[in-house]
Amino acid sequence: MTTRLERIGVEHYLRFRAEGQPIMFVFWHGQLLPLVHYHRNEGIVVLVSEHADGEYITRIIQRHGFGTVRGSSTRGGRKGLKGLVRAAKEGRDLAVTPDGPKGPRGVFKPGALAAAQMAGLPIVPIALTASSGYRFGSWDGFLLPRPFSRVRIEYLEPRRIPRGTSREGLERIAREIGDELNGRGG
Repeated sequence: MTTRLERIGVEHYLRFRAEGQPIMFVFWHGQLLPLVHYHRNEGIVVLVSEHADGEYITRIIQRHGFGTVRGSSTRGGRKGLKGLVRAAKEGRDLAVTPDGPKGPRGVFKPGALAAAQMAGLPIVPIALTASSGYRFGSWDGFLLPRPFSRVRIEYLEPRRIPRGTSREGLERIAREIGDELNGRGG
């Protein structure tokens, strides 16, 4: 509540909302906390790991008005993918951390792209920085902005994943988006 917020590129997702088109937000795992605060009560459905820490995260984000689907690349992947597609068909925006559930940090895994491809959703990458913050020693460098810091949320250019994109194509797009997120201070 004491941070100063700067949001850039909001038009990249607001135009889809105005059209009633659900989208998929993608951002690094360690940036979850500030985004939960700034996007609270929007009904976004978040993919959360089935690992033990996922239950804790689920409770926190549900209290802030998010929906959840459980599953990850290492546990319950098929169930998570089906849940995301179902939520998108219901008209819900989605949020996925493509470097989760256990890293490596800042490496975009193509599973998020496959989910967007199956659901027919545009992807809106989010790059987040804080002028001052505490980074936990976890694998993801979980960010807790310090009081009175400036938080900058940048919504990058939307991307669509064509239906026929090959596995190699998904990996190439994942690298491109990952490089873009990392280049923006991610």
